[in-house]
Amino acid sequence: MAILEVQGIEKIYTTRFGNNQVKALSDVYFSVEQGEYVAVMGESGSGKTTLLNILAALDQNFNLLDNFTLRDNIFLPLVLAGMQYDEMEKRLIPLAKVLGIHDLLGKFPYEVSGGQKQRAAIARAIITEPKLLLADEPTGALDSKSTDSLLDVFGKLNEGGQTIVMVTHSVKAASHAGRVLFIKDGVIFHQIYRGEATNEEMYQRISDSLTRMLSQNPQGGEQDA
Repeated sequence: MAILEVQGIEKIYTTRFGNNQVKALSDVYFSVEQGEYVAVMGESGSGKTTLLNILAALDQNFNLLDNFTLRDNIFLPLVLAGMQYDEMEKRLIPLAKVLGIHDLLGKFPYEVSGGQKQRAAIARAIITEPKLLLADEPTGALDSKSTDSLLDVFGKLNEGGQTIVMVTHSVKAASHAGRVLFIKDGVIFHQIYRGEATNEEMYQRISDSLTRMLSQNPQGGEQDA
């Protein structure tokens, strides 16, 4: 069952004085099934982050509040929703253990590493139990060790049934997804499905697709099984 249907999305930016228009997205169509793990890739300016922001209906911002502990930062959306403390704690504990931040919940953001901040931000995003998790460059500011840890977490979340759509420049990050969409000049250029491929095989297929995308014109609807 499709959890997300994208039909004919367009986005046009007008310059400050209205002298020029730039089409960031042009007639984009695709769907995401319940439980899928989809990566969206493309060059800078291709429209991928614009697409994600439209899907989220906002500009995503996972910044943590420095005067709140990690626990309070993660609780924030539940507090705003009026949830009782016992129920919030019940949701938080297993999630914090999966993300490896259970022992850090009493610390403030400035007391933990970048990777730990990222995990706390992810916990805050998913503690509301959204049907769809949208992630914009989740590994962009992380070192290789933190990246590996975060990708492992995303994999476990997806195995548990969480639907994920992730925008990324990283071939390594995208190789963990079940499907990869490639955007070029505001349109879907190509897509590949994992099938039975390993992460290493997906890495190579993604690299090949990026090379082809850089050397060809957009061909809507092209895909590999």
